[in-house]
Amino acid sequence: MTIKTTTTTRPVTLAPLLLLAAAAAAAMLPRCGSGSSARRGNSPYAPLSEAGRNSDLARGLTRQAAEVMDSDPQRAEALLREALGADLYHGPAHNNLGVLLLARGELYAAAGEFEWARKLMPGHPDPRMNLALTLERAGRIDEAVAAYRTALEVYPGHIASMQALASVQLRHGRADDATAGLLEEIALRGEDEQWRDWARRHAIKMESRP
Repeated sequence: MTIKTTTTTRPVTLAPLLLLAAAAAAAMLPRCGSGSSARRGNSPYAPLSEAGRNSDLARGLTRQAAEVMDSDPQRAEALLREALGADLYHGPAHNNLGVLLLARGELYAAAGEFEWARKLMPGHPDPRMNLALTLERAGRIDEAVAAYRTALEVYPGHIASMQALASVQLRHGRADDATAGLLEEIALRGEDEQWRDWARRHAIKMESRP
């Protein structure tokens, strides 16, 4: 599974962006104290003021960070925090910072960044998938399943979301009536032949069950 970074959109190696049930996401939000959340103060739901925001600078810094996330994650983090200093409401910077935090195993802080990103990037699946992956790694499987499903609600037919959802369902015994349909779709248009073969094998297993 792959985590998704966004500039525009550039996959890294880890998982994508999706919506989560509000109560589950809120339970994982930082209450304060981490470097990025401590300076925030306002909610992303508050009316956005253009005063003090430099969106162009934030976009440029986020783009620079995306280019070095694999080779120099420390530098990438510094750039992303600088981007959020320029524009706190730049969703891709929140998402990509979450990717770095998740890679370090900082699940609580990563979930907070993905929650910001999903609110600031409605209709974009990447932060929602990343949030779902974070919940999965935290052992909150039912909430992860719900989060992956919401990715498909905001982006119907998104193949990466289908793959992620079917995978977590099968690995954790959460397969349901819709899983067979997901496998059929993945077998036809999975991201690569490995995914397509995986879907075909599991579809056969499901069909052979009594």
